[in-house]
Amino acid sequence: MLLLGSFPSEESLRRGEYYANPRNQAWRLLGALCGAHPELPYRERLDVLVRSGIALWDVLEACERQGSLDAAIRKGSERPNDIAGFLERHPSVRVIGLNGRTAQATLARHFASLAEPRVRLVSLPSSSSAHAALSLDAKLRAWSALI
Repeated sequence: MLLLGSFPSEESLRRGEYYANPRNQAWRLLGALCGAHPELPYRERLDVLVRSGIALWDVLEACERQGSLDAAIRKGSERPNDIAGFLERHPSVRVIGLNGRTAQATLARHFASLAEPRVRLVSLPSSSSAHAALSLDAKLRAWSALI
C-alpha cells in the first residue's frame, strides 16, 4: 500500500519526519490500523509500517507555499513526485490511499493518464487538524477501507 499526502507540513520538513505535527491525526489512525502508534519513536513507527506493507510519500516533490495549509500551495509551482515510476519499481502495490482532497486532486491533475488497473485508489478524509469536520472515529472508519 502507498499512502500519499499532498506535501509535508513545515514541521514535517523541519524534522524530516512524515506527519510530524502532533495535531495531525495520521499516526493515531495508523496506530489503530496497524500498530504504528504515535507513542512509539519515529523509527519504530516506520518499521511497523514496513512490516505492514505500507509506504508513505507525497504527491508533490516540491511546491511554493506560505505556511503548511494545502490551500496555500501556489498552483504553478507544483513539481510532482514520480508516482508512475514508483509503481513500476514496486509492482506489489495494490492500494493507494489519498490523504485528503488536495492529494486526490493533485494526483488527478498530474497523473490523469495513470492507467494502473491493478491499483485501487482510496480517497481518505484528511488526517490534518485543519480538517476538523470529522471526528477521529469517523476518520478511522473511512481509513479502515485501506485494509
